Amino acid sequence: MDLIAERKEKKIYRDGDVVIKEFSEKFPKSDILNEALNQSRVEETGLPIPALKAVSVVNGQWAITMEYVEGKTLEQIMQEDPDNIEKYMNDFVDLQLKVQSKKAPLLNKLKDKMNRKISSLGGQVDATIRYELHTRLDSMPKHNKLCHGDFNPSNIIIDNEGNPHILDWSHATQGNASADAARTYLLFALKDKKLADLYMDIFCRKSDTAKQYVQQWLPIVAASQLVKRIPGEEEFLKSWVDVVDYQ
Repeated sequence: MDLIAERKEKKIYRDGDVVIKEFSEKFPKSDILNEALNQSRVEETGLPIPALKAVSVVNGQWAITMEYVEGKTLEQIMQEDPDNIEKYMNDFVDLQLKVQSKKAPLLNKLKDKMNRKISSLGGQVDATIRYELHTRLDSMPKHNKLCHGDFNPSNIIIDNEGNPHILDWSHATQGNASADAARTYLLFALKDKKLADLYMDIFCRKSDTAKQYVQQWLPIVAASQLVKRIPGEEEFLKSWVDVVDYQ
């Protein structure tokens, strides 16, 4: 097996025509099984995602085995060909809208998950702000569209024939598409505000969604991202959480 990526509490190997994602002993077993369940439920929608092959124990560690897709990430392609960034962003949004056109009624509810995350921020976010976030979240419309939860160009592989394949469904839920768009916006904004604004413009135009509506989700999504405690992100995310109204 060849190690092809390493992230916090997990290692990803290639073994021929499959990828094996191996989790550390610190990773909750329930989260691993939920990720595999998410993957299988999304696979049933017919979206272009790597097929789930097995959930097993490898060298004493829990692991998920899935189909290997040969190609480059969309993030790599965008970096290598910046002159065509707008074309790639249009393709990216088209793919996100395709995801959001699907339904997977057995997935967890997005609003339930976000409420739990906001409640867990006791040590990071003031109680008054948490109350405002819960209130805003409760007021947002309930939808049941498929939401990826981490939709960004690094999670899209373009194969040698130019076909996209969407990776990493561990955060998938059913809920409001604009919440998922707000998360994607913040993921872009963490690295490149100009690219984030281009994404927002294209998403809102193609989905016929008011920009203000997506922006209403930004404090909620920023708060839920804070839970991950990723070094370097906390100050940026707190600046979005503290903002109540957007112009």
